[in-house]
Amino acid sequence: MILLDSNIIIYAAKREHADLRKMIAERAPAVSAVSYVEVLGYHRLNEEARAYFAAFFAAASVLPLSQAVLDQAVKLRQIRKMTLGDALVAATALVHDLELATHNTADFG
Repeated sequence: MILLDSNIIIYAAKREHADLRKMIAERAPAVSAVSYVEVLGYHRLNEEARAYFAAFFAAASVLPLSQAVLDQAVKLRQIRKMTLGDALVAATALVHDLELATHNTADFG
């Protein structure tokens, strides 16, 4: 299984990224609870986009912010400069032993 970063979820919604939608359909992805909040909580989503993303998250496995994820995020932030959101997403991937699909490879390097 693969964990999708928020940017991949957003890009996949765009018409020009059919390849991402195909990959998502084939890989049965999981997402972090952080991505759920980042994507659905974006204040400029219109109703069409909100409905699309709500359906996406209803079909995806949304992984919670468990104590193990929180502890791993702390370790990541102690060893490198990462935003809180990136640390939580990366920690979710590490704890669940998932490959992380992201466009922001520099943030997770």
